[in-house]
Amino acid sequence: MTNLSKIKRERMLAYLEQLKTLNDDEEHIRAITEIENALTEKKYGLVWEEHSEEVNEMLAHNIPVFIEDETRKIVADEEEPYNFLLEGDNLHSLKLLEKTHKGKIDLIYIDPPYNRGKRDFRYNDVYIGEEDSYRHSKWLSFMKKRLEISRLLLSDFGVIFISIDDNEQAQLKLLCEEIFGIENFIGMAIHKNNSNKNQSNFLGVTTEYVLIYCKDLVSFKNNVKEWRINKSGAKDISKKFNQLSKMGLSLEEIEEEIKDMYKRPKYSHLSRWNKVDENGVFKDSDLSRNNGPKNYTIINPETGLPVVVPERGWGKSYDELIRLQKEDLIWYGDPNTPPGLKLYIQDDTMSVVDSFWYYDNSIDTKNLRKMFGKIVFENPKPQEMLKDILSFAAKRDSIVLDFFAGSGTTGHAVAQLNAEDGGNRRYILCTNNENNICEEVTYQRLKNIQTDLPHNLKYFKTDFIKKFNQDESISSLMMEHIKELIELENHIEIDGKKVIMLEHEEQLPKVLESIQEGGKLFIPSGFFLSQTDQAILDKKDITVIEIPEYYFRNELREVGEL
Repeated sequence: MTNLSKIKRERMLAYLEQLKTLNDDEEHIRAITEIENALTEKKYGLVWEEHSEEVNEMLAHNIPVFIEDETRKIVADEEEPYNFLLEGDNLHSLKLLEKTHKGKIDLIYIDPPYNRGKRDFRYNDVYIGEEDSYRHSKWLSFMKKRLEISRLLLSDFGVIFISIDDNEQAQLKLLCEEIFGIENFIGMAIHKNNSNKNQSNFLGVTTEYVLIYCKDLVSFKNNVKEWRINKSGAKDISKKFNQLSKMGLSLEEIEEEIKDMYKRPKYSHLSRWNKVDENGVFKDSDLSRNNGPKNYTIINPETGLPVVVPERGWGKSYDELIRLQKEDLIWYGDPNTPPGLKLYIQDDTMSVVDSFWYYDNSIDTKNLRKMFGKIVFENPKPQEMLKDILSFAAKRDSIVLDFFAGSGTTGHAVAQLNAEDGGNRRYILCTNNENNICEEVTYQRLKNIQTDLPHNLKYFKTDFIKKFNQDESISSLMMEHIKELIELENHIEIDGKKVIMLEHEEQLPKVLESIQEGGKLFIPSGFFLSQTDQAILDKKDITVIEIPEYYFRNELREVGEL
């Protein structure tokens, strides 16, 4: 296993030794010695021995491509977009996503190996144990490549959440600050769970961490404000927002214009309750604020019924609770449990998300065991945590990526939240198939939830084309895999009916005749349609899209075919 940093350092030191023989006067020797000291001394900051990775070295001689496994395609609704499960090493999948989703991912959540030295982290197909003196360097080399691509994939207002524990938390934070910039650090949440990991017989560790970084803090803040305004859900607010946007007003000006609309109380329908005051609170003394300072009863405006009072009473004053209720900041949820606050990851005027999170991991372990009839995955991440992350950090039409997909919790959470709030989020999951996890756990879980949470899914596997020594041209071989990239980038299926990819000019007459109205036609770059052809397409309301050259442009240039 190559230690790249060590090789580079030794090469430079050997060269300095040569310089000493050529320049043996005192002044040159002193200068060369200072350079040697600078090369060998410990420096402040994140310094590690960079290691090569076999999956990265493969890319020097191979071009990664996707191949669809048609047997695992799930079609719930042909009119809806597709989600994707990508089987293979996530570095190869990320390299391909760099072609299709650069700057398009709004939220990334990952739960990478924690590098505990207990068979949880494999590097070049070898488990890294505690005895490996380079285990932290290997982990950082592994993560650096993937996080650098992650940043390229994030949209301008995109955000990444990374679960981690004490083993690599400090190193990961420094690495993220190098890649994303310290100015884009949003925060670090502490995830309290029900597990208890013995820490050298001194501490029972029940916490992990979630590091949160954005692509660009200014863009992220503006996006959250816009999203929060739209999230109010009121059609009149949405309509007003769109009108003001078309007029060219800034987000700040729009917010000032409509702030009274989304803060307006909406309890007029409660007038039928003759014992309810104008704030939606019972007038009866035994149910009002007179019955102790924190035991008053409020009405759920959605049901018209009193909500459950917490056992210890309310944690906020009467006036504060009424203010929150008026501003639509209370989440009522299950009618048999007390309500909670609606939270946002960043907001100048509303409550923000607390950095201390409690989610019971055992619930998800039990749910998976019930779904599969056996234990198929150790310590899955809490689905509720993923839903909450999606709720307060991304819009309802966001593209969500998880390239350490594991049991598929992120995809499950996306489907569940879409069903609950009518969102149109799409997910992309990447995982290898070690011990058949992708086929038998990740995919099977997404298939099992289709009855309750129907959604479209495509299953792609990574494969490779050798860059050199091919009997066929590389361009013709790669054209065989253009379809998958088009589908992935557009979250669609090229079905040959409503969505068609034109491969050769001879196909055009048949395509013009058969393509369904309102469809999409993907044509090769540089292909020109005649006025007659365009007229036919316009009559059928067909959207014509040019197949991007950037899919394999760099590779073709490298092998001399461009």
